[in-house]
Amino acid sequence: MASDLSQLKIGFIGAGNMSYGILKGILKSGDISAANVTVSAPSINNFPRFQEMGVHVVHSNVAAVSGAQLVFLAVKPHFIRTVVNEVLPHLTERHTIVSVAAGVTLETLEQLLPAGVETVRLMPNLPCVLQEGALLFARGSCATPETASMLKHLLSACGSVEEGPESWIDIHTGLSGSGVAFVYLFAEAMAEGAVKMGMPSALAQRIAAQTMLGAGRMLRDSGKPAAVLRGEVCTPGGTTIYGLHALEKGGVRSAAMSAVEAATERARELGRK
Repeated sequence: MASDLSQLKIGFIGAGNMSYGILKGILKSGDISAANVTVSAPSINNFPRFQEMGVHVVHSNVAAVSGAQLVFLAVKPHFIRTVVNEVLPHLTERHTIVSVAAGVTLETLEQLLPAGVETVRLMPNLPCVLQEGALLFARGSCATPETASMLKHLLSACGSVEEGPESWIDIHTGLSGSGVAFVYLFAEAMAEGAVKMGMPSALAQRIAAQTMLGAGRMLRDSGKPAAVLRGEVCTPGGTTIYGLHALEKGGVRSAAMSAVEAATERARELGRK
């Protein structure tokens, strides 16, 4: 691994939204030159938005790996074995492999890769494309604290970056990876409630989005637990407590907990497969 980040060469295998969001953050940090990044995209349709960043875009996975020290595997889980077997002859102990494939365990990666290769399992979420992501990573048996520190630094422009044990990765997938869709569903339902009460749909959607954004920033930046902030909005006999009572009667709390549980269990199931 290059000690000078300005000399670090990075390869991305996969050109989906996660690659795009992570790469935007890495380049935003200012430590990595776009000229030192190569992205392998299977379809020419994915070329333009990466080329606009100034990075090299190729069809070859081998080309993305050969000149790199840090390689992101951002492909669907069922492609991991095929992709690794393709680039295996070009991997050495100088490579650090960061997998973004849901459900693919560090044990599986280390079995597929040459001995001594540093492995990291990273789970971002979709808001990385706006540099407002929530990212959690776990290190494999060979990955060093120095590698963890380097990754935290590089990825910090993507949003919030945390390190933890691998057992947390699937939970993070259920909470934050899938949780983005849960938030969208709730925002949609709130906007529809406003439409039901007479507000134009477009306006209701804008206000619901801003409400989510403002509440999320207060939750992140205030340092207060959600329950405390919720209590601060309520006044005795006011509108909010009546609305919260309706949510509780509808089982929203239980449904949200069950949604995270179901998504987590599905991530674990993918890992077992």
